[in-house]
Amino acid sequence: MYHIANRIDRLPSTSMLKKILFVTGIGWMFDAMNQGMISGVMAAIGTDWELSTGQIGLLGSSGMLGMILGAALSGMASDKWGRKTVVMWTLVIFGVASGLSGFAMNYPMLLVLRFCTGFGLGGELPAASTLISEFSPKKIRGRNVILLESFWAWGWILAALIAYLLIPVYGWRMAFWVGSVPALFAAYLRRAVPESPRFLEVTGRGAEADILIRKMEEEANLDSYPEADLTEEKTKQVVTRLSLGELWSKKYIRSTFVLWVIWIGINFGYYGFVLWTPSLLVAQGFALVKSFQFTLIMCLAQLPGYFSAAYLVEKIGRKSVLTIYFAGTAAAAWLFGHADSTTQVLLYGSLLYFFSLGAWGCVYAYTPEVYPTIARGSGTGWAAAFGRIGAFAAPLVVPVIYSRYGEEAGYGYVFALLTAVFAIVAVVVAIFGKETMGKSLEEISE
Repeated sequence: MYHIANRIDRLPSTSMLKKILFVTGIGWMFDAMNQGMISGVMAAIGTDWELSTGQIGLLGSSGMLGMILGAALSGMASDKWGRKTVVMWTLVIFGVASGLSGFAMNYPMLLVLRFCTGFGLGGELPAASTLISEFSPKKIRGRNVILLESFWAWGWILAALIAYLLIPVYGWRMAFWVGSVPALFAAYLRRAVPESPRFLEVTGRGAEADILIRKMEEEANLDSYPEADLTEEKTKQVVTRLSLGELWSKKYIRSTFVLWVIWIGINFGYYGFVLWTPSLLVAQGFALVKSFQFTLIMCLAQLPGYFSAAYLVEKIGRKSVLTIYFAGTAAAAWLFGHADSTTQVLLYGSLLYFFSLGAWGCVYAYTPEVYPTIARGSGTGWAAAFGRIGAFAAPLVVPVIYSRYGEEAGYGYVFALLTAVFAIVAVVVAIFGKETMGKSLEEISE
């Protein structure tokens, strides 16, 4: 048992693994670019169509609702049909729906299309992180998944550039069209990405997995591993896929509780500020173009956030990095909510992006590690789906608080709430989280 897993864990970072990481990351980047443009698009659409604050919030939440359904269904689908199939077709759905969003003739039509875009995005992200986690040796597994997630930063930087340079000149429809074409191209590139060898092994396709790993062993100049019986009868596990209820059984309840708290907290907190940052800055007196410029500068801080987390996650562990970065996000959110000058807005906003995106990277690294291969997609998908409830709620809750307490006080109350959410997550991880650094995926989940 686990013949393939043992061979993966002794590998270095091969050229095949780097190629898989890069191609998967390109799709991730264009996902992020499209998602990042929503913050700028929401402000522009609100002005163009004279939408209320509630309507703008619902526009953001429609995409999140699609992400909930997409994450839940794709997780189960990836355990049944494979990670590769899901990460390719969800990106196609995402790209097509995004392009059609640019042709939306009215508000209801755009709501439906943003739901479909969210469905593709929500389904693609957990399946892609699971794929990279299962391809990676244990000594660099966390780093690789965070590097995959770091492509999100490049996507947001591109989104901020598009919002800053194109939307004021060509309008919000151009943003959707610009985001659609490269996403579809990335889906085409992903055809070359092979299926997860761990998935192949546990579903009775050990011979296919063996061919993949032999190529990686040749690239690494490693001696052949002792032969094993890779027939379907020998490699297929008798373990059935876990249902949602079984994720809360005695064996998995601790892991599921921690993951779901992490996912709902980071989604609520993150989307509570990123989708509303341009709009909130405009309400604070900054021009729309200036708010896009500020957002672009803040987005640059995501990169050192990711890279520092990628380094530390293999040095001090997942639990410590999650705790530190969530606590840092809480502090930055509080400071950003009380910023009273341009310098403070940029400084504290950059810290907010630095810590929150470093935390996001570690969340994606940690999540696939706590479930067995046969149920890893489902477990990751359900955690992401539940977390998207927070992402769905945030665009609705934020304007309610903001409207109730007024522009000046409401701004502070919004970020006080986000501070509390991030702080709670940090405490839960510190108390209940378990360390997975340096352990094989099979060792962790048994």
